[in-house]
Amino acid sequence: MKGRTVHLDAYGDRLAAAMLVDGKLDDLLIEDPGGRPVPGSIYRAQVDRQMKGQGGVTLRLPDGRAYLRNARGLAPGALMVVQVTGYAEPGKAAPVTARPLFKSRHVIVTPGAPGFNVSRGIRDDDRREALLAIAHDVAGAPEGFGLILRSASEHADDTEIAEDIVATLDLARQLESDHGSEPELLFDGPDPHMLAWRDWPTPDALFTEPGNFSDHGIHDHIDVLASSHAELDAHGWMSIEPTRALVAVDVNTGGDTSLAAGLKANIAAARALPGQLRCRGLGGQITVDFAPSPKKDRKTLEQILRAAFRADPVDTVLAGWTPLGCFELQRKRDRLPLHELIRTAFP
Repeated sequence: MKGRTVHLDAYGDRLAAAMLVDGKLDDLLIEDPGGRPVPGSIYRAQVDRQMKGQGGVTLRLPDGRAYLRNARGLAPGALMVVQVTGYAEPGKAAPVTARPLFKSRHVIVTPGAPGFNVSRGIRDDDRREALLAIAHDVAGAPEGFGLILRSASEHADDTEIAEDIVATLDLARQLESDHGSEPELLFDGPDPHMLAWRDWPTPDALFTEPGNFSDHGIHDHIDVLASSHAELDAHGWMSIEPTRALVAVDVNTGGDTSLAAGLKANIAAARALPGQLRCRGLGGQITVDFAPSPKKDRKTLEQILRAAFRADPVDTVLAGWTPLGCFELQRKRDRLPLHELIRTAFP
């Protein structure tokens, strides 16, 4: 099927969501079975101890621990509200921030950061002014809160946007009335179905009936991702190998022996890399060993990489070339590796 389709179903015993673009898997979300703090969750946490030399503190959660960077002067035993920013690595505490955000499809509410703003992705000045007018009409001047109108609001119905602002502000205000005295989960993070609704573009078709993953071949797409091998259409293939320290990507030209084979494979790999990392749930340090090609092609590859990752929702830093000719990236760990989820999906 051409266009963008979104599929909400289950994978094994947990919720899952998949997005296909022109029949190719573009994004995949599968629920974590491990009971770890979900990114976006908001907790009342208790300060445990200062990590001298690291500039942070460990916090006690209702079931586990968290780590807050760049935090000084917090007394052990003090309570504070924090939001989980990523999944905890094995043996480590969950990363958190002391500045929680309340994110919905059309709006982000920012406690402690007043002011109204519109996403830079919305370039139409008339629409930007109209969105700000909706925010002011609906929210007035919420003391202590700010609003960011997200890019999804550009083409959304004004009534829908207004209702979203009201609901998200109400949720944020509930936090002000919290007066608990023990670590507690205050707001749970979004599951895959909620994330798909909140963050993915409006699809051309939406499938929600049970079993639609099988009916539309989603399981086959996931089976392909279980291998480290990723085809680049007619331009070779790449191997994507996650290790404990980093993700190693090796680009190969396949059977093409022409002079331009290396550049063609590298361009295809650069364009495919964001989607492959996204669907595989891979982050952290990523090292790409591109196929051999002249050094003069590096600038072209950098431009293609920047364009490809600009449209990717996961924060990624393009670090640049190493002395040995590899390209390094640093990517936020906001998902669990797919290979871990696949192993435990069918008990």
